[in-house]
Amino acid sequence: MIERFSPPGTILRMHIDTIAMITSPDLTWQEEALCAQTGADFFFPEPGSSVREAKRICGMCPIRSACLEYALDNDERFGVWGGLSEKERLELRRTSR
Repeated sequence: MIERFSPPGTILRMHIDTIAMITSPDLTWQEEALCAQTGADFFFPEPGSSVREAKRICGMCPIRSACLEYALDNDERFGVWGGLSEKERLELRRTSR
């Protein structure tokens, strides 16, 4: 019914805009992240390497909680996010159930 009274292309544009809002999380917080200014090497180390430096940087980051929330919401399985390693995030998920 709405399609009959809407200008051509309106419904499709509304649908595309809605899908974009649902599937594209707001990532503007990443611009303020200290890791964005540091580089990915600390946050995605080789297996068995230390994550101490990444955690130190995360500890000073003003948007640490947004980063951790993003990682948990999107099931990030690699790297240090919000100051937690992969194993620590997995443990957090298990205990929060």
